Amino acid sequence: MNKYKEIYGIDISKDVFDVYGSQTGHKQFKNDERGFKNLLNHLLNNSLVVMESIGYYHYRLAQFLFNKYS
Repeated sequence: MNKYKEIYGIDISKDVFDVYGSQTGHKQFKNDERGFKNLLNHLLNNSLVVMESIGYYHYRLAQFLFNKYS
């Protein structure tokens, strides 16, 4: 049994990041603090977020989410 309500996969680039949830589908956000905050409004409680760590574009979003949920 899966303990998460939703699992999100993130593909991130310099200007935007794409989020796909198995239940919620695809959404795209700007890769800046405003986009990060918009993402929070779309995440379901008790969810898992995963992303590739290629390059450095993921770092700010990863830090933002870590600080919100740790």
